[in-house]
Amino acid sequence: MNRRAFFAALAAAPVAVALRPRSAAAALPKAKITRVRIHRPPELNQLFNQSNMVVTVETDIGITGIGEGGAKDTLEQCAGTLIGKNPFQIEAIWQEAYIAWFYPPGREKTHALGALDLALWDIKGKALGLPVHELLGGATRDYCECYATGGARPAGTPPDAPLSLTERARATMEAGYRAFRMGAADVPIGGVFDSRAAVRRIEQDCRDVRDGVGPDGNWCIDLHQRFDLSDAVRVCKVMEPFDPFFVEDPVRDEHALMDLPKLRQMTTVPLAHGEEWGLRWDFNRLVEQHDIDFVRATLPNVGGITEMMKVAAICETHAVGIIPHFTGPIATAALVNCMSTFAGPVMLEYNYGGRPIDYLPECLDFRNGKAYSNQRPGLGVTADLSRLPVIGEVTAPGRRNVYRRPDGSLTHW
Repeated sequence: MNRRAFFAALAAAPVAVALRPRSAAAALPKAKITRVRIHRPPELNQLFNQSNMVVTVETDIGITGIGEGGAKDTLEQCAGTLIGKNPFQIEAIWQEAYIAWFYPPGREKTHALGALDLALWDIKGKALGLPVHELLGGATRDYCECYATGGARPAGTPPDAPLSLTERARATMEAGYRAFRMGAADVPIGGVFDSRAAVRRIEQDCRDVRDGVGPDGNWCIDLHQRFDLSDAVRVCKVMEPFDPFFVEDPVRDEHALMDLPKLRQMTTVPLAHGEEWGLRWDFNRLVEQHDIDFVRATLPNVGGITEMMKVAAICETHAVGIIPHFTGPIATAALVNCMSTFAGPVMLEYNYGGRPIDYLPECLDFRNGKAYSNQRPGLGVTADLSRLPVIGEVTAPGRRNVYRRPDGSLTHW
């Protein structure tokens, strides 16, 4: 090859690369959603906002996606939006499911929509042979730090042996968790809770827990919305010397938009709120005004991965962290995919302690108090559906009362 031919070939090389057809592995095939099934897991959690109901979305190309959440009636209605649709048009499906039923969905229905949304992202990841976190831009952290509700137990301790807060806090740190979490002067369910007296007990509990985690360890407390504003101020003030990582749900959710901005001005402890929230419109004002330090929004409660990443964008814009509330194991695996891509502070609530889940031979990669992303396609979850009885099935389209703008985008009818 002479000098002129060499440089001509060199100049043409980028063009040749640009014109090279995409590999089959990177292309999305044509597909339609054919069936949605609802599976009842063992020990179904009857609390809708912590539902571990399993849902599968089937396609005509042999790929099935898995999600978690919702209830039979809410899932069946939302599932009608999916039938016959291209499963890869996730945003369009979400928007139609949100607006097609006349009333905006409440928190119960949003939970079901979120479960189906998880399954759609699972399908897309499987079709491309990529984990969902890669579809969302790739991981920004090595792992997601976790805290344990109720804490860990020292190795070899009998499960029924009583332990002090100090002992449980110390064992949690030794197990590799980022923080120990405790309740707020808990009493037996149905018992009497005196919020004024509880403040004095919580002050001692905070002292004991700080001793357990040590000067560099972390602890957090869930006030469970048990305190009106005046007592919330008192209890946050007594906790300040013991430096909590966060104080969760310090006021009633009904009063959150009004009381949290006031509480923020009266205490220095970091505030977290929102395990009962649904869509981002429930709380975006609190985030924008820095009235909270962490949102407790979670999957599938917010409406799925599609909505969770919008929540994450709002939080990143305003330097607010995300500490998702614990739901079911599949949703927690989805959270690892989402939160591993979020650049702000993250800590997950994880309650399984690495224990296997019979019907999920592959789920969450957890070790030494930390949850890791993996390279398995989709959500990275494998379910043994033979262990999960089918309690509902949708194969026909549901209500589709929508209009389209001139450019084809959806709008209310």
